[in-house]
Amino acid sequence: MTYDVARVRATYPALAEGFAHLDGAAGTQAAGPVVDAVAGTLRRAVSNRSPAFEPGRRAGEIVAAARAAVADLVGGEPGGVVFGPSATALTYVVARTLAQSWRPGDEVVVSRLDHDANVRPWVQAAEAAGAIVRWAEFDPDSGDLPAKQYAELVGPRTRVVAVTAASNVTGAMPQVREIADLAHAAGALVHVDGVHATAHVPTDVRRLGADFYVTSAYKWSGPHLAAVIAEPARWEGLRPAKLIPSSDAVPERFESGTPSFELLAGVTAAVEHLAALPELAGGAPAAAGTTRRDRVVAGLTVAAAYEAELLERLLAGLAADPAVTVQPAPAQRCPTVSFRVRGESPAETAGRLGEQGICVFSGDYYAYEYFTATGLRDSGGAVRASIYHYNTVGEVDRLLAALEAGR
Repeated sequence: MTYDVARVRATYPALAEGFAHLDGAAGTQAAGPVVDAVAGTLRRAVSNRSPAFEPGRRAGEIVAAARAAVADLVGGEPGGVVFGPSATALTYVVARTLAQSWRPGDEVVVSRLDHDANVRPWVQAAEAAGAIVRWAEFDPDSGDLPAKQYAELVGPRTRVVAVTAASNVTGAMPQVREIADLAHAAGALVHVDGVHATAHVPTDVRRLGADFYVTSAYKWSGPHLAAVIAEPARWEGLRPAKLIPSSDAVPERFESGTPSFELLAGVTAAVEHLAALPELAGGAPAAAGTTRRDRVVAGLTVAAAYEAELLERLLAGLAADPAVTVQPAPAQRCPTVSFRVRGESPAETAGRLGEQGICVFSGDYYAYEYFTATGLRDSGGAVRASIYHYNTVGEVDRLLAALEAGR
């Protein structure tokens, strides 16, 4: 496989500082074109959206371009892309809006594998409506989220099934389509947390069976902004709480206040960066006429293959260290690993590595239910290393050597 990581890294200005950023699951560094797009937008005359004058028209064009870019990223429709400040905020919007029609005795299904952003909004909405919360459990031995259990969890009163496309603890990737098929057969909607998965594998929301799919741009080289994607017709039937004079059109009715036009420009630039990855990494340019959607899929496919090689090296190195215990995960996974080092708290391990310029996270990373179920939360959770397409073999080896040298 052709993958010139040095050329890829050259597009990320922040990497010149020399830190080993093995913290992509918490947020990646911004690609250079994203930085340029944000700064360039702030330097131009851009007003609030208005058809009356050019700066106002520019704002509308920026929003439309960002919707089209995210649609190409995940295989959705531009008219179904809703933007917001974070995946958490957007999931609350969806949960509260859907819950308006719930009645006592209705049911929602959540998973203990998920980030709390795809758990608590649904639990709280259910409590407010008098609905019942049902829990899908992960297998503690394999790290998998067995899809078959959903046949027992989903029933005629199920309104929503919320499930992650990839665990932000172990990278485990549940069989979302199988889960979605069971949910849809019962008439339930499916809300998929794609925050961790989108950065690492090509996404097609229709193939996943996702009625709603949420993603955060700062996990895939972009700015701190998020989007939730659904079919425009799905949004049409929903009425969120909103200001009276604000737009009642879809998708604008779900976006409170004036958007950040500079960050939306950065979102478009981030998608373009992913689409350019094959050529950036030393491959042949895309054929004339190739759609951006096809280029994005190709870019993420190339990145996934490269990341898988680094993950294999990382896992082998951790397995060879008798002082390291790795959290289990199935073969189908994103390049994220959680572990603990004997004799150290996770915070101590992360702090020791941080002093050497190696950026990893410790704690529960908001995977509250996972670490509660494993009994690790009260003792500090775990240490997480997450690989992204700008990481190198040298950085993986640097982490492994630092783990061993610290004892």
